[in-house]
Amino acid sequence: MIKAILLDIDGTLTNDRKEITPKTREALLAAQEQGVRLMLASGRPAGGLRCYAEELDMYRNHGVFICYNGAQVMDCATGETYFSRPMGAADVRAVLDHMKGFDVWPVLYHGDYIYTTDVFGCALGRDFVPDPYYNIIEYEARSNNYLLCEKGDLAAFADFETSKILVAGEPTYLQAHHEQMAAPFSGKLSSMFTAPFFFEFTARGIDKANAIMCAFERLGIGLRDAMAFGDAQNDTSMLELVGCGVAMGNAVEQTKAVANEVTLSNNEDGIALSLSRHIPGLERFGA
Repeated sequence: MIKAILLDIDGTLTNDRKEITPKTREALLAAQEQGVRLMLASGRPAGGLRCYAEELDMYRNHGVFICYNGAQVMDCATGETYFSRPMGAADVRAVLDHMKGFDVWPVLYHGDYIYTTDVFGCALGRDFVPDPYYNIIEYEARSNNYLLCEKGDLAAFADFETSKILVAGEPTYLQAHHEQMAAPFSGKLSSMFTAPFFFEFTARGIDKANAIMCAFERLGIGLRDAMAFGDAQNDTSMLELVGCGVAMGNAVEQTKAVANEVTLSNNEDGIALSLSRHIPGLERFGA
């Protein structure tokens, strides 16, 4: 019996226009009516999840936020924190210093702001995003309700803990250099792709699976009683962990390889289709 549904956001819950499609929304609302708990598991902070939680009525149904790739877990209705493990200030400075040797745009989260070295230079061309010269740092700020601020030397500025460091860049460049970027922190920090143009650092051992185990222990939910949906590299750990891990049709091959099943894409109501197959009473959403 399915008691929890874990949902990545970008490329999974939302379509390519960053919207929850009506059929997927109705299927998830119907699942909650049967007592299933929704959990949004994303690289985003809580501020970037609230609009989707409202749309899915998660506040009334005590949904859960798994933020920053698992560095923070909280009850979305009460704001109670179940788990939090930020990166220490020394690690933050070390990563930011190392990133100076690469052609990337590091992003630091603190308070109401995200900080970077150049808020105007972070534009990708048509090959990687729907609109030409799309500013991916502006997108990160606006979609997560942050203000933007520039700092000439992020490493000198960073004297505080943070849940993650986002490193943005051209996808081809990140693919060619991410191993060098991560190498000095092997065994000390976790790092992963969350989008073709985003590579992220978190505290050691942080991933979505670790956060899910913490949440499930708190809520008394068994791993076999959960479904998880994802599309990216940072979703593989949670798809492997639960009883039914579902990769979206648009998922990367690494994610599809570990999934129990592959559904339709995020633009084709793939979540609704899988729910219709696994939760009695939701069969109508498979039509």
